[in-house]
Amino acid sequence: MTPTPIPTPNPTVLAVIPARGGSKGVPAKNLAQVGGIPLVARAVRACLAAREVTDVVVTTDDAAIADAARAAGDALGAAERVHCVQRPQAIAGDTATSEAAVLHALDAYEAMHERTADVVLLVQCTSPFVTREDIDGVAAAVARDGADTAVTVAPFHGFIWRDGSAVEDDTYGVNHDKAVRPRRQDRPQDLLETGAAYAMDVAGFRTHRHRFFGHTALITTDPARVLEIDDPHDLARARALAPLLDPSPLPAREDIDAVVLDFDGTQTDDRVLIDSDGREIVAVHRGDGLGIAALRKAGLDLLILSTEQNPVVAARAHKLKVPVLHGIDRKDLALKQWCDEHGIAPERVLYVGNDVNDLPCFALAGWPVAVASAHDSVRAAARAVTTTPGGFGAIREIAAWLLGPTLTSHLPTPTDSTTK
Repeated sequence: MTPTPIPTPNPTVLAVIPARGGSKGVPAKNLAQVGGIPLVARAVRACLAAREVTDVVVTTDDAAIADAARAAGDALGAAERVHCVQRPQAIAGDTATSEAAVLHALDAYEAMHERTADVVLLVQCTSPFVTREDIDGVAAAVARDGADTAVTVAPFHGFIWRDGSAVEDDTYGVNHDKAVRPRRQDRPQDLLETGAAYAMDVAGFRTHRHRFFGHTALITTDPARVLEIDDPHDLARARALAPLLDPSPLPAREDIDAVVLDFDGTQTDDRVLIDSDGREIVAVHRGDGLGIAALRKAGLDLLILSTEQNPVVAARAHKLKVPVLHGIDRKDLALKQWCDEHGIAPERVLYVGNDVNDLPCFALAGWPVAVASAHDSVRAAARAVTTTPGGFGAIREIAAWLLGPTLTSHLPTPTDSTTK
């Protein structure tokens, strides 16, 4: 009988996230946003949230992916735990294995820190709904429970078929006899490998150079969260599911230093009334004005950013006592410059928009927010979506996210009035 290994008291658990720049199925896949967050950043966040993980290494051949990974660490105050390793071209092509990337990252980390890791994890960006519980599960199975390797799996009840007509002149069941149709409760429980997270004992991994060897622990996860992004349809499905599966999607005051607002379609209902002299008139919501006043009083930096060169935008900004940049062609460049000038980290900015010209700012801001009436592509790229349409109090709703539903302590005191 093989003795159970004695766990290391304080094991070093290294989470490796492979994230190549090239992708044939989805261009720039690992930077694609789900729930308003790049896939590589989602993986970094999940790993940093796991209690068992000591450090995170992102192995990539793409500078933009490395920047997104570092930004994710910075936003969580854990920059020192996120390391980026330049992946050599020899193991960056379509035929390169994940194991090769993990071994290279492991060597680089150990050389950098002059210490040996006890357990190494492989966490895939392409599984956007991997949780910290999944990661802790596979890590603890190896680091504390004596398994050699571990993998996330999900209960699976489907009947799998294979077309064997080219070889055997028939089709057949892989996990069942097609002549027998047992009830679900009478069948053995099949488990589907999710592709999200794996753990390996480092010494064994170096010997076998494969993610599976020795005793493999199976860590069961929620089948509703199983999704691997390989093509644009998978990405669209992930974006649709994000509002349902992502925990706590709404920002809090401590997450935000600045709120930047689009105007048309965000503070208005996107309609314009034109009088006989060609002057434009728009409708705004008083509740939005109250919300903006509360945000200003709470100490948040505010900005209205619009492509429209229209006096009504400037007039509304003046009334709200909010700085305005309008008639802007490249809103993302203007936003970046404004952040630089005010010493504000873009990942601490909540940007509210409604149409496709807001998408570049969504990619820059840490909290891209779409109003309920936004274009579908904008809603898909948002990290949070209001329940209220633009022009009907959406900004007041966002202020309530940050400051509490009543806003009572942040609203300006009304001026007393008298009647004669």
